[in-house]
Amino acid sequence: MFPFVYLSDTVSSIVQINLVLAVGVLVPLLFSREKNWHRMLLFGICGVLTIRYLHWRSAFTLAPAGLTWDCFASWSFFAIECAACLSSLSAFLILSRVKDRKEQADRQTDWWLPQTAPWVAVLIPTYNEERQVLERTIVGALALDYPNFSVHVLDDNRRDWLKDYCRALNVTYICRSDNAGAKAGNMNHALRRMAAEQETPDFVAVLDADFVPHGNFLKRTMALLKDDTIGLVQTPQHFFNSDPIQHNLGLSRSYPDEQRFFFDYMQPSRDAWGIAFCCGTSSVIRWSAIREIGWFPTESVTEDFLLTLSLKNVGYRTVYLSEALTEGLAPEGLKEYISQRARWCLGMMQIARSSLGPFARNRLGLADRWSVVDSVLYWTTNFPFRIAILLYPLLYWYFNILVVDARLQDVLRYFGTYYLWILITLNFVSGGLVVPIVNDISQLLGAVPISRAAWTGLFFPKGHPFSVTAKGGDRSRVVVQWGLIALFGTLFVLTLLGMLLGIVMDSFAYNDSGDGKIVIIFWTFYNLLVLGVTMIVCIELPRREIHLGDKPERAVLHLQNGKVRVWIVGLTQNSVRIRGAAIPDDMPVSIEIETIGRIPAVVTMPTDDGARLLLEPAPEQHEALLRRFYTTGDAPGVTKTRYRALVRDLVRRLSVPET
Repeated sequence: MFPFVYLSDTVSSIVQINLVLAVGVLVPLLFSREKNWHRMLLFGICGVLTIRYLHWRSAFTLAPAGLTWDCFASWSFFAIECAACLSSLSAFLILSRVKDRKEQADRQTDWWLPQTAPWVAVLIPTYNEERQVLERTIVGALALDYPNFSVHVLDDNRRDWLKDYCRALNVTYICRSDNAGAKAGNMNHALRRMAAEQETPDFVAVLDADFVPHGNFLKRTMALLKDDTIGLVQTPQHFFNSDPIQHNLGLSRSYPDEQRFFFDYMQPSRDAWGIAFCCGTSSVIRWSAIREIGWFPTESVTEDFLLTLSLKNVGYRTVYLSEALTEGLAPEGLKEYISQRARWCLGMMQIARSSLGPFARNRLGLADRWSVVDSVLYWTTNFPFRIAILLYPLLYWYFNILVVDARLQDVLRYFGTYYLWILITLNFVSGGLVVPIVNDISQLLGAVPISRAAWTGLFFPKGHPFSVTAKGGDRSRVVVQWGLIALFGTLFVLTLLGMLLGIVMDSFAYNDSGDGKIVIIFWTFYNLLVLGVTMIVCIELPRREIHLGDKPERAVLHLQNGKVRVWIVGLTQNSVRIRGAAIPDDMPVSIEIETIGRIPAVVTMPTDDGARLLLEPAPEQHEALLRRFYTTGDAPGVTKTRYRALVRDLVRRLSVPET
């Protein structure tokens, strides 16, 4: 017989942590993210560990009930934490299933044959976008590989140059005398005009002004609309530029954009439960369905989610096709990034208070009501919790108010195992998208305005104007967001000063807190790290046009005295970088590019074995370049985390100032 081994509390806690890590290593070998019962098991364990953690928190870490500051701080933080955990439990339940409709789309391609393909009206609503942004979308829409469609540009800013541009491309231009109802009102005006015609379209596709469709966008989405009960097909949004977090941390080639988890993993899971929802652009809607509900709803500044509920209320489903069929422009500035998310939050709160809210009298099913509650929980709990995580440790350092009274061993046993298993599970199903610190930053940046929008929208849902997210513009300079740096810098200084005072000065030592102080110290160190990196993100670096999928290719460079084969190592709408030929500055040349033709150019910035050429394309060549960049190929940019590259990029960004 082997003697029974007694483990100390510390060793036992470490063993549990190591056990979770060991099982985590086996998860990719034993489980498949495509099998629902595997997902149910993994996320079921997440739920059990969450409840186990909350039970421990409630039973052993809270201050005794009473009229004390310790009691108020401890219980209030626990209440905020419980609300955030409730949101997580709802998300775990949603993620426990997944649905992929690619095979269904393959089977139902061209379902209308031998009849004529249904007519699709492609709507491009626009307000203040620049010509460079709009022409990409219009040219891309005209290049759609579908036999029966029309393109309609809906100009809510009544611009003469855009009217002339549409006339030159034989595109329908529509404007109106006012801007009532913002984007939804703009599209409704166009739909009512179409409804007054003798012939009306069978379906309506919506593309935001900065979203370019791939050639197969309509063919793939229309395949799912064979079923008359499907009112809307939504596809993911991909971006050909990096978002502010990616760009300002130098992670454009190693870490995906912040929206990838939602579009690539949350929406397919929502679709499995029948609660996928419209996201505005990159969707196709059945004409008879949208006419039945009285066109696009205008009661919320996020008309897309409300559109799904309105369709469901009269019996039409929304389904999701997880394929990269469009690509657009992500907000490039932090102000735009934050204001866009605050608008999404506000719109969700308006929907919750509308006639299609989860507790209103309507014909929505239980799943749809849960869908709204889940979204409300996400916006109203996660962002306030992010603020609380930063503020509550300060109560200890300055006032000796202990928020979490726990032994280190118990923190490892209950919080450590819970946190690690959730990280393992989420990264398994998402391909590594959940990276601590980076994910914290994405929530922290907008935590204050989003929290304000959440509670404003819940209690005062009416009278909020629609805010257009600015796209494009000059991004050639370093821009420091001093307001954000002042906020996060103040929190950083208060946190650091409080911890130093507690370490150096006896009057702030508070040694009576025992192991609770160790927990607070670790908590404080993590907050300092998150705040420090967040302030770096607030320094917006210059941008230039890049195409992350660029690969070297051969081209022919025509000179005055002959021609030479060169390598293209970088191509944009206006310039090309070549290697393989030494040519003098300012020399007029031309370069022959496959599928584009021979383009006149001028040499700028020559090097020993190459140069940068300033292109002078003809109009048809310019349109061909746009189609090449944005209407073909797979998803642009990075869709999976590349951990080694991410660490390398982060070290480079944090150690070497970029200009």
